[in-house]
Amino acid sequence: MSANSKPTILFLTLTLTALTMAACNARNPEATSPSTALQAPPAPEHQELEQALQEELDALREAFGFPGATAAVSLPGGTVAAAATGFADVELGEVMSPESRMPAASIGKTFVSATALALAHRGQLDLDDKLSKWLADEPWFTSLPNASVITLRHLLSHSAGLVDHVYENAFREAMARLRYGPDANPDEYIKPRELIGMVLDREPLFAPGEGYSYTDTGYIIMGLVIEKASGETFYGLAQDLFFEPFGLTRTTPAVSRQIDGLAAGYEHPENTFQTAVKVAERGVLSFNPSVEWTGGGFVSNPQDLVRWARAIYSGRALAEPYLEDLIESGFRGGDTDYGLGVFVNEGAPGPRWGHGGIYPGFRSSMRYYPDVDLAVALQVNHGAANDIALWTDRLAGRLATLLEGSDSVNEGNAR
Repeated sequence: MSANSKPTILFLTLTLTALTMAACNARNPEATSPSTALQAPPAPEHQELEQALQEELDALREAFGFPGATAAVSLPGGTVAAAATGFADVELGEVMSPESRMPAASIGKTFVSATALALAHRGQLDLDDKLSKWLADEPWFTSLPNASVITLRHLLSHSAGLVDHVYENAFREAMARLRYGPDANPDEYIKPRELIGMVLDREPLFAPGEGYSYTDTGYIIMGLVIEKASGETFYGLAQDLFFEPFGLTRTTPAVSRQIDGLAAGYEHPENTFQTAVKVAERGVLSFNPSVEWTGGGFVSNPQDLVRWARAIYSGRALAEPYLEDLIESGFRGGDTDYGLGVFVNEGAPGPRWGHGGIYPGFRSSMRYYPDVDLAVALQVNHGAANDIALWTDRLAGRLATLLEGSDSVNEGNAR
């Protein structure tokens, strides 16, 4: 999901201050040290790096005042280190753990694009198929902007010329009805075809392939294509193709309000999704996350996210080569380079490939730095953490500096 609420860090800090005062009366008297390192003893050669990860994460919380965060790094060779800081639930005094989970939001798009690539390798679809090949029989199809000329590659690269239902008044009103209306039901959710209905009968933003406009709606449509082409559910495919083979045991479909290991999330009162300020409590979200589906759709943890980043961006997620399609195709131009479910950027330490996730009460970032063969992921349980991508780069920069010249980096670059 994406949201247009951009609360200030001042608001975040004031909110955290009030919540921290409440936490002083929490039932857990030992929850006074909000810094939690990975419990498994690290190998001696990685102790300095793990300490640096913890120090940087603690420093980010001190500087920006968010309630809590988790982070992980995957080193050259695949060793994973993790850390946590702050509180998973401020009012309850529950300390954030490296095992705490949060919604990964739009990072889920990386699984959608990888699934589409897998189906292309099987011959079940072609990335350059016209959308009409798959969904022309849908009753809404002719009302979709650019319907007759959109390809699957356009959908995966946000270059189809579609608006995003998340920013539509119809979406805000529907979310509000589920929370406040006479038939309010937090377990109900807006179905995929209802979301698509919110963008119909509009002028296209541009001709397909001639521009870029980020849209969850395009990925919802892609989810319908994936299920029709494969005859399987998207979540079932993701489980079989990626979660089981790569040991992503902390990642599960977000299909219920009740989520094991979920940290509480905190949001600005005026937010696009019409949620409560405290979005989750005692492992229960205040709304049904199924509304995301293939626009995001998963709950995860940085330890899984760095494993996935290493797998997908090092070319190991599928048996056949796919990085040219994933990274090199898609949209190039203006201020944004976007492949198929991946942002492609330049910066320190070198090129970076990955995705972020904006979700009510949570922010997530997953990045891979191919020049140093380093994957870093960060999750924060506050919706004001809009600079999380910069914070992820900061973590990566510190860790890359420590690894510079080491055997593990040299071996990684040789690969």
